Amino acid sequence: MTEIAQQPAQQDETTRRRPALSPSRAGDFKQCPLLYRFRAVDRIPEKATRAQIRGTVVHSVLERLYALPTEQRDRDRAGEMLNPAWEELLAEQPELGELFEGPEDPELEKWLSSASGLLDAYFEMEDPQRLQPEACELRVETELPSGVLLRGFIDRVDVAPTGEIRLVDYKTGRAPGEIGEAKAMFQMKFYALVLWRLRGEIPRQLLLMYLANKQKLAYAPDEDELRRFERTLEAIWQAILKAGKTGDFRPNPSKLCDYCDHKALCPSFGGTPPPYPGWPEDPATNEESILDRTD
Repeated sequence: MTEIAQQPAQQDETTRRRPALSPSRAGDFKQCPLLYRFRAVDRIPEKATRAQIRGTVVHSVLERLYALPTEQRDRDRAGEMLNPAWEELLAEQPELGELFEGPEDPELEKWLSSASGLLDAYFEMEDPQRLQPEACELRVETELPSGVLLRGFIDRVDVAPTGEIRLVDYKTGRAPGEIGEAKAMFQMKFYALVLWRLRGEIPRQLLLMYLANKQKLAYAPDEDELRRFERTLEAIWQAILKAGKTGDFRPNPSKLCDYCDHKALCPSFGGTPPPYPGWPEDPATNEESILDRTD
């Protein structure tokens, strides 16, 4: 089965219930198998941060901006969509209101202003009136020859008149150091592989746009590299399935532990994980959340 669509295609019950691998969940397992378990198997809630939600809102505005006619894609129009995007997200997830002390909280105004600043940065980096993306927030899914099912969302797909494909990902933080850059590029290679398997053409460019400091990171993958990356994903998935049978998801302590919501449950820090619930059949397993797509 192979598909590419902005909405999930109609699938039979067996296919729908098959867990798939997303770039975020693959990255989790690489970083720490126990983190993967907490997120994909136990589905333990994590508290959203203001920075994450700001990224979600900015992504929503940019997606809506490109849905407008070309001549309407200006900075003023983007600004007009900022508050409604936040209010709609808040209506869908009322618990996000806990991030602020009510609508009169001066921190909320400051936060919205910072989101507006990211939109300023975007318009300095490129002119949306000169672009006509093929798709925004595109849901993609494909099955590798090995049977591994890959699934995710791409911020933007540009296709040149000559047919070259560019994948674009907006990052609302600052351009990262070596570890963060490798994580971001892992995500982009994942999408490049999926598009290649779907369309038979390797994207010409993978573009990361870091709005906080207005930096771009561009990369051109090649076939040999994507074939190696495919084998990497297959190995990750086999390791996940092996751990899933026994519940043996071991922690992998690192500097990133300081940012983990689940530190109190980790044996490496004296915690005890909840009883293993077994390998899930929930079709949402391994899906990216909206926060995963806006880091």
